[in-house]
Amino acid sequence: MSITTLRRWEAEGRLLAQHTAGGHRRYDLAKLLPERFRAAQPSRRKTVAYARVSSHEQKDDLARQTQVLELYCARQGWTFEV
Repeated sequence: MSITTLRRWEAEGRLLAQHTAGGHRRYDLAKLLPERFRAAQPSRRKTVAYARVSSHEQKDDLARQTQVLELYCARQGWTFEV
């Protein structure tokens, strides 16, 4: 995570930071505010899984790759398309 993102989230009130005497920020993981990171509406994101092979002779390999990707995405609970 970039420093800029952490600073922006602190300014937006998403994160609480303690500042040291030297001006460094310290974040306590126990004080994260997860409710501030959730979207107001359910996410409509879709994962796109991509498989490819180098030649037509590897068509069987492509089918196996597709099956593995479908299984992985389903286990993650993602909405996906291969």
